[in-house]
Amino acid sequence: MASLDIQPLVTHIYTADPSAHVFNGRIYVYPSHDIATDIEDNDNGDQYAMNDYHVLSLPSISGPVTDHGVVLSIKDVPWAAKQMWAPDAATKNGKYYFFFPARNHEGFFQIGVAVADEPHGPFVPEPEPIKGSYSIDPASFVDDDGQAYLYFGGIWGGQLQCWQKRTFDKDAYSQMEATEGPALCARVAKLSEDMKSFVGEDLPVEIYDPETKELLHSSDHDRRFFEAAWMHKHNGVYYFSYSTGDTHYLCYATGDSPLGPFTYRGRILEPVTGWTTHHSIVEFEGRTYLFHHDASLSGGKNHLRCVKVRELWYTEDGSLTAEELKANA
Repeated sequence: MASLDIQPLVTHIYTADPSAHVFNGRIYVYPSHDIATDIEDNDNGDQYAMNDYHVLSLPSISGPVTDHGVVLSIKDVPWAAKQMWAPDAATKNGKYYFFFPARNHEGFFQIGVAVADEPHGPFVPEPEPIKGSYSIDPASFVDDDGQAYLYFGGIWGGQLQCWQKRTFDKDAYSQMEATEGPALCARVAKLSEDMKSFVGEDLPVEIYDPETKELLHSSDHDRRFFEAAWMHKHNGVYYFSYSTGDTHYLCYATGDSPLGPFTYRGRILEPVTGWTTHHSIVEFEGRTYLFHHDASLSGGKNHLRCVKVRELWYTEDGSLTAEELKANA
């Protein structure tokens, strides 16, 4: 598996934020599509100026990789103005649903949904964003009973801190995140049967310290949620994983319900080349894989990244272990 850690999935375009799924016996990866820009790096993430999406697919974990081309562009989405960031996809009722964030014409992020008959698109967007949606990084999860959920949120440039009163508070933008008390939580909402709207209000994804039994604190930047929510299920346990942002870890927590609460369990990836880290976890042919990105393809440019994959393992107690830590598990 070491070669998979070294080589990007594709090198003809820059890709990031890979959401991987197995549909019809094939691995499909839904990444964001990084593009070159003269915008200087800043904490708002303005340099991440992506404006369309490709879909990649693989018949096996070792490839070859097919690029299915542009499956959705910002020009096709009336409500979106710029910055088509990390997406995800799901299938239900014989259709494929593509969830994506973008800044609207008023300057704040919302989440849209587009629909296709095939996992590689092309995807036809709904004319309006999901009502009640906000912030970034949608991650969809369809449980065994057919109920679908959407996890989302990101602080700093992801604007989650602006929505604590359920309306966009522009004055809270510069605050970036909570500075005392519990850290801001990712959000989760149940999706309707047609996958196009929320059922009820979204809820916080609460993560508790296993020793103190208290919510992770805002000062705990090594463990608190920043962005890049992901949900998967293994042996009846729900695994919520995420990025810590400015400390550059991928961490995870576990719970007995897709709505939580969750207990912090540990890290699954150490910092990589580049500022951001974002991932997905998928099981394929009896093995578990972590799709993630770094900035190695561009020589370390934060907004020009590449998708990679490595294997994960479960220990006897259900802990997740990355490849380089296997010997210590």
